[in-house]
Amino acid sequence: MLRYILHKLALIVPTVIGITIASFAFIRLLPGDPILAMAGQHGITPERYEILKEQYGFNQPVWVQYFDYVWGVLQGDFGISVATKRPVLTEFLTLFPATVELALVAMIIAVAMGIPAGIFAAVKRGSWFDQLTMGVALTGYSMPIFWWGLLLIIFFSGYLGWTPVSGRIALNFFLKPITGFMTIDSLLYGNWPAFVSALRYLILPSIALATIPLAVIARQTRSAMLEVLGEEYVRTARAKGLSPRRVVGLHAFRNALIPVVTTIGLQIGTLMAGAILTETIFSWPGIGKWMIDSISKRDYVVVQSGLLLIALIVMAVNLIVDVLYAVINPRIRVQ
Repeated sequence: MLRYILHKLALIVPTVIGITIASFAFIRLLPGDPILAMAGQHGITPERYEILKEQYGFNQPVWVQYFDYVWGVLQGDFGISVATKRPVLTEFLTLFPATVELALVAMIIAVAMGIPAGIFAAVKRGSWFDQLTMGVALTGYSMPIFWWGLLLIIFFSGYLGWTPVSGRIALNFFLKPITGFMTIDSLLYGNWPAFVSALRYLILPSIALATIPLAVIARQTRSAMLEVLGEEYVRTARAKGLSPRRVVGLHAFRNALIPVVTTIGLQIGTLMAGAILTETIFSWPGIGKWMIDSISKRDYVVVQSGLLLIALIVMAVNLIVDVLYAVINPRIRVQ
């Protein structure tokens, strides 16, 4: 197992190098000057402009800026935000729990609804339930998050008035962060009204973010189950008189689990990408909205380091999923 993990870690190294190059180059392809953006409408004198340019290293050749950036990352220094003058890592760690809370709830919704829907669709292959489930899944997968999110706001917040439009918790609640998860912190403080408020603010963005992963998980589960249900050992289990629940749950689903776990792991990247749009639409104070605001401010340091940190997290999750493959199916380690 250790050799398998080391092999996976070795494959991550060139990926990380490629991501640092891509994130560093991407932000510099955007039009605009970060120093002028930082000055805003008040303008800036030529002397002050040169001082700030030297302070942030923008007067150096591009290749020097890149190696300084990489050297700082290796030392745990992801730079200082041009806009807020705060360390990028500090801002990231402050906002990241909000994104994790949103993504976690969205993934729970996607898994809790997608896997059962896929199993029942496979068992009832060709039935109205199968066709309806796959039709809804295809619709959910094809629906843009920004459009779906606006529809949810218009209907549930505007027309019915059931949920808030934007934010993370009502303004009359102020909780000093303990874990960074608003729902958990409100329970730790024993503040039930705050918990209900945080939950109400979480409903719509988590549903919007869960739609695409739910559709993908449902379709993959159905496909994997159909393949397994046609195997000889499943027919043998049925011939022995085992109950349909035992055949499907014990024999079929266990062997269909690996591609389903693969799909769930790959959806982490989808959630992180979708969180950028979702957080912007619902004004959710997470790293997605933080990245969008930083792009509009031409904050080079935040964007390039934020992209790297997000990529490192996605790769770490994928590594964990790879290890789970090896635990579920030891033959993967041998191969």
